[in-house]
This record gives sequence, structure tokens and C-alpha cells, in this order.
Amino acid sequence: MTVNNFNIQIQNIADVAADVLIVSLFEGTQPSGETEAVDKALGGQISALIETGDFTGRFKELKVLYPFGKIQAKRIFLIGLGEAAEFTHTRARQAAAVTARAARDHKAVTVATLVHGAGNSNLDVNLAAQALVEGTLLGLYQVTTQKLNQTPSTLTDVLVVEPDAAKYQAIHDGLERGRIIAESTNFARELINRPSNQLTPTQLADAATELATRHGLGLTVLGDQELQDLGANAILAIGQGSPEESRLIVLNYHGNPDSEETLALVGKGITFDTGGYSLKPAVGMENMKTDMGGAGAVLGAMQAIAQLKPKANIMAVIPAAENMVSGTAIKPGDVIVTLNGKSMEIVNTDAEGRVVLADAITYALRNGATKLVDIATLTGAISVALGRTVAGLFTNDGDFAAVVKEAFHRSGERAWELPLVEEYGNNYKSNVADMKNTGTRDGGSIVAAMILREFVENTPWVHLDIAGVARDIEGGQDLNPRGATGFGVRSLVELAFLQEQE
Repeated sequence: MTVNNFNIQIQNIADVAADVLIVSLFEGTQPSGETEAVDKALGGQISALIETGDFTGRFKELKVLYPFGKIQAKRIFLIGLGEAAEFTHTRARQAAAVTARAARDHKAVTVATLVHGAGNSNLDVNLAAQALVEGTLLGLYQVTTQKLNQTPSTLTDVLVVEPDAAKYQAIHDGLERGRIIAESTNFARELINRPSNQLTPTQLADAATELATRHGLGLTVLGDQELQDLGANAILAIGQGSPEESRLIVLNYHGNPDSEETLALVGKGITFDTGGYSLKPAVGMENMKTDMGGAGAVLGAMQAIAQLKPKANIMAVIPAAENMVSGTAIKPGDVIVTLNGKSMEIVNTDAEGRVVLADAITYALRNGATKLVDIATLTGAISVALGRTVAGLFTNDGDFAAVVKEAFHRSGERAWELPLVEEYGNNYKSNVADMKNTGTRDGGSIVAAMILREFVENTPWVHLDIAGVARDIEGGQDLNPRGATGFGVRSLVELAFLQEQE
């Protein structure tokens, strides 16, 4: 069970009945506005906490107060927002997640809350409302399990309280946008978290088909025979070791039919990755069910885009395959000819993502893509370089990369640009083909990006390596439980809207 309703109530927050009432305070300040009203109703409890130093307002500091019948709420959460000058939509999202989880831990059914930061910071009320619902839904997400005795959350209703009726529409619009984006991110998480025996390439295509049907998106699904007829040998080569057929999944959203510009979102969809004959270590291999994190992010973004309706044309392309070991699996040293005619020597079967993406990129370009973003759990090297909270970004076009970076800034997700180093091109030269599918150990993420660049021609392109951020191994982040993060959904949605302005 999760939150079903977000309702706006135009009234004083001290008059609201709820299991938990959430108010907030910036660091180094005294209660004001609705927080002051609650403080007075409680006989100065909040002021006393500040005076004694028991509450400072530092970011994410949380105190639980009990009103003993002085107001209708059963308990009060006081959340610190940190310095007002440092308060952003990212912090608003985190504060909402912290309080929502605490409310769930207290078995609350209904929560009433202010829109954090909407009155005493530089944060626009609409954006603050969006951050509130995103933080709440992302923070409350729980991995769906098949346990017999899983205890569901009791929290079903959030009342967003605002005394100023003039802010109603801005809050309403922010809540609705945030709900759609957060639910789409959680949809991506659900797909990525599914065990690979319950999410084969065919089942991933079925999920995309259901999504397209529900939201009126164009759909094309190519199976093994169609891929063979097309000449998409790279996708077929990676999937040939599995009894499961591979798929190329294509969704289309036509938000601006008067424009010839189309942004392609290409998501790696390896539904399980053993590494093939270049076998992965046994420890941690179970996490390779999340090797379709890029595909999940693209499908989540398309769900949100279909509902939010930016004036832009978006194409989603997902190459889906299982990378398995068998008598029919591709072997180190084999040579394939990709969809665009370039040959590739497979020297490491565990460098499979760039192989399937090569055909998907070519397909997108042949079908009208004028700009392209690929998103993939591509290299372990990227988490060594950037850790578990920052994605790697590579590009052949600085102007387009600037737009993508702006999308990340707006979403609150984080990416860092790394260089394409021309000298590293020698690392993947082959004696028997146009290229190898990997190079030496050094600069692995850069070399992988450069191999992808071989297929984008002159199209403005950004590659996002999300291998370090697609799953949260420890589950210690405010917005992420252990498992899939849904990283990329929010940024790709923002990028779709930025296409309106070009």
C-alpha cells in the first residue's frame, strides 16, 4: 500500500486533524507563519526546543512532539531545513522523504504538511510543491517482494496545507507534475527490481506494450526474425546464448508534429548479464538483473512524458537481450557485422552493452532521430571514478551537452562530464575487424563511450553511464531504498521539456 491521495487544504495548519502534522524551520531562525501558529497552540514547545539548543534547524534534523489535545493532530514532526540560502528543490525533496519515512515508521495513515520552503526561501512555490510529492513518493517506495509476511505501509493520504488561497493553483500544478514523475520513477524501479526469470526480453517488451497502450504511444517490437531480416546482428549476437529471444523495443511520442526534430532516448536492456564466456564473479552476480537500468529509466520517462505532454517529439529505443553462457553463446574472438555495416571483434563477452547499443543507435538514426541520448549501466569503471551518486556524461556536442546538464540541474540528479580522449582510440583497434568491443583496463568508461561514438555519426549525442547510480546497494540514501533507484527518469523528462525551447 502506498499514498493514494494528495489533497490541498486551504486553512490554518493548527486546525487540521491528522496522525502526523509536519512543520519545518530554517536553521538559526525563530518560528514564523504556520510553524509559529503551531508553536503558539502547543504553548511554545518549539520555541523552548530552540532556546535550550535541543533543536537547531540543521538540515534533516527531526523532532517528534505530542500536543496532548491542544490541536487535533496526534503528533507533530518538526523538520530542520538547514540554511535558508542553501535551500533548493533537492533539499526540499530530501526533507519530504525523511518525514514521510518517519511517518510510515509511526504507522500513520494520514499526514498533513506544509510545502517546505515555499514561504521563506528562494524556492518557487510550484517547484516546492513538486519536490514535496516527489520526495514523499520516492522516499516511501518499497521493493515489491514475494515474502509471505511483508508488512505494508499504512500511509495513504497526504494533506498539503496552505492558508493562502492565492497559492492553490501553483501548488496543485506542482503536486500533479511531481506525482506523475515520482510514480514513473517508481514504475522504472519496479521493472529494474524484477527477478530476471520474471523479466525476460519478451516480458520487458510486454511491459512496454502495456505502457504504450495505456498512454497512446506509438509502438514497434522486433523479435529475432525481424532483427535478422533487418541486419541487427549485434543485438542477436549478445542474445544468441539464451533460449530467450531478443527484442528491439521502440516507443514514439509525437508532441510536436510540425517539427522534424526528434530526440531519441536509447536505453540498454540487458535483462540479465552473466558476462557470457568472460564470466562475471559469482559474488554480486544476482544484481545483474538490474543491467536493464537504462531501459527502465527510458520506459519510466516515456510514461511521464506521455502524461505531461511536452511539445516535442521523443523516440525511445531499447535493445533487450539476455547475455548467457551456452553452446550457442558468442565467444571471445568472434566477429560480427553491426546494423550500420561496421564489423566488431568481440574480445570480451562481458562488454556486451556497447554491442547492443550500437544497433539501437543506428536504428534510431535511420528512423528520424536528430539528437540522441543513450543511458546504460555500461562500465564498472564509472563507479570507481565517480562513486554511487554521480553518473558519467560523455558527448560529441558541447551545446547539446549543456542542455542535458541543465536537465540534470532541474531534476536534482547528478552527472559529471568526462572527456573523449582521441589517443585512447588505439585501445580498441582490431587486426580482423573495424574495431574491438573493448580496450585495455585503463580508461574503461572513456573507451566504451568512444566505441559508442563510432555509431552516432554526426548526430548530437550524449552518453550517460549509470552503472554506479542505477542501484543503491546499501539503501542508505534518502530517496532510494535498497535496490533500483530509477536514476535518469527525472532528468530525461526535464530534457524532453527543454526540447520545447529550442
